[in-house]
Amino acid sequence: MNQLPPIIQVGDVLLSSEILTEKFCCDLSVCKGECCVEGDAGAPVTMDEIAAIEACVDDVWDDLSASAQAVIDKQGVAYTDQEGDLVTSIVGGKDCVFTYYGDIEDWNTHLPIKNCCLCALEKAYRAGRTHFCKPISCALYPIREKLLGGGLTGLNYNRWNVCKMAIAKGIQENLYLYQFLRDPLIRRFGEAWYQELLDTVSELKEQGYL
Repeated sequence: MNQLPPIIQVGDVLLSSEILTEKFCCDLSVCKGECCVEGDAGAPVTMDEIAAIEACVDDVWDDLSASAQAVIDKQGVAYTDQEGDLVTSIVGGKDCVFTYYGDIEDWNTHLPIKNCCLCALEKAYRAGRTHFCKPISCALYPIREKLLGGGLTGLNYNRWNVCKMAIAKGIQENLYLYQFLRDPLIRRFGEAWYQELLDTVSELKEQGYL
């Protein structure tokens, strides 16, 4: 097999080749949404997303903890972190203010996953109460996006221990990262771009790179 280049370009997007080669599938029965809790900052957001989130606050307010409500009252739904990025506000240096805890059904086994960390924004959206699901940075995780010069966007695979069981489940399900994140990638870059990505994968397979 030929050596795959570390960076693959699809349209105006530069992807780490790991996005095409690594298998991944979230296993909420194990991690229980820990990526919304662990870390030292909130989820990256754009100014447009902040405006959309602010429009949803009243619809999700009752799902938020008293501590989260206090943080939002004091500093709003987002703040600028130490690296100068806009991120969602957090509670106690950990939880995103829009997290809540509840039970969810495992899509594979149909068994309940108890006390899972969930997103109040997504809950309201799926219930038809709002028109904004959640920040695209959350939907794309563990892919991280970075704006580059010349109109290019970079996508990297962010590895950390919280997601180690997602790798095991990805191998079990034979699901690659770009396949697992199909819907968020389409939401961010469009159907035509995602089809171009699939065409690129097919070409790389034909050329012996995958």
